[in-house]
Amino acid sequence: MANTPQARKRIRRNAYRAEVNGARMSRIRSFVKKVEAAIAGGDKTAASEALKAAQPELARGVARGVLHKNTAARKFSRLTKRVASL
Repeated sequence: MANTPQARKRIRRNAYRAEVNGARMSRIRSFVKKVEAAIAGGDKTAASEALKAAQPELARGVARGVLHKNTAARKFSRLTKRVASL
């Protein structure tokens, strides 16, 4: 159990940050799933539109610190390659 005021505050803050970051990651995953669903459906125009919407979300995740920049770059690269192959 936390004994110092700083440790108690850190526990409160960590819980809040985990909630916010979880919501951000969930939002990013939703955008990526929309792209994957469009790819699975074989609709190139819908997939490219979904990809255009997902790219800023991935970049925002990097800026906010919930994603590593290389992770976002890898995900975007792979999605782009899959959309281009339709």
